Amino acid sequence: MPTAYVTAPPEAAGDIAERLVAERLAACVNRFPCTSVYRWDGEVHRDEEVVLLAKTTDESYDRLEARVEEIHPYDVPCVERFDEDGLLASFAVWRDEEVG
Repeated sequence: MPTAYVTAPPEAAGDIAERLVAERLAACVNRFPCTSVYRWDGEVHRDEEVVLLAKTTDESYDRLEARVEEIHPYDVPCVERFDEDGLLASFAVWRDEEVG
């Protein structure tokens, strides 16, 4: 079962999270603030962002990734897949029921 790690600007993060859940691409999305330091166009940038952890299924991951790319304001959004080795069984059942 994968979790998508996505970073977004604060003004877009809530909308992205809401859409992923409303469209049943994620069972839930956790949001928390972070400061990102990165290189873009040859310069080092420091920006306040929001990390989104979107809980999804193997079957829905590709659609979730494509949807984030479609609605994200960045030219190159950060979307990384983390696969869990261990997961509480009742949580896995709930997630599977909510993603469709």
